[in-house]
Amino acid sequence: MPNASEVSFRSQPSGRREDVLAVLRGAAGPMTIIDVAEQLGVHPNTVRFHLEALSGDGRVERTEPEDKRKGRPPLMYRAVGGMDPGGTRRYRLLAEILTSALADDPEAGTKALAAGRAWAGRLARPVRSRPGVRASVKRLMELLADVGFSPQRLESDGDIRVGLRHCPFLELADGAQAVVCPIHLGLMQGAMQMWGAPATVDRLEPFVEPDLCVAHIALDKEAS
Repeated sequence: MPNASEVSFRSQPSGRREDVLAVLRGAAGPMTIIDVAEQLGVHPNTVRFHLEALSGDGRVERTEPEDKRKGRPPLMYRAVGGMDPGGTRRYRLLAEILTSALADDPEAGTKALAAGRAWAGRLARPVRSRPGVRASVKRLMELLADVGFSPQRLESDGDIRVGLRHCPFLELADGAQAVVCPIHLGLMQGAMQMWGAPATVDRLEPFVEPDLCVAHIALDKEAS
């Protein structure tokens, strides 16, 4: 096992759980609660509390002691191998990298539209029978609400539109509308096509107002 001097620990209480994990990762084998407590210079109950939380997160695991003596064996713990599932995520950075790369492609809009349609295939639930126009629009709004668009139905002079009051990718859309907006349009078009709806979303107007994008619904000829 490593000596206390071999591992650098934080002194703040908020970092104690990571301290416990660091000790287990640096150990040559499984450790008992007492071993970890002595390594950190804290009470065993403190270590036990954090080990339970780490076990629940899948970051450490209990294991049987190799030396099976008579009596109740001590609880042994070791860090779970592989990348830490409790580490920091940077999904926004990944999204920025991908949208920036796609934005430089001369076919960015076409590829983004296709990506949105493929996304619809994963999100939109199939239907047993072909829905009517109103049912299709209602189903579309439910899908958009689940994704986080805060949709509302807008209708005037017979035109059907769906207002999007929130963009779940707002920070990306500010600098990459040519990629993000076609993805959204493709999502809506793909969903309507998947349901066999007698309508589609023929265009998406981004930011017609600071807090509003508008999707325009076009009816099939036989439905109009």
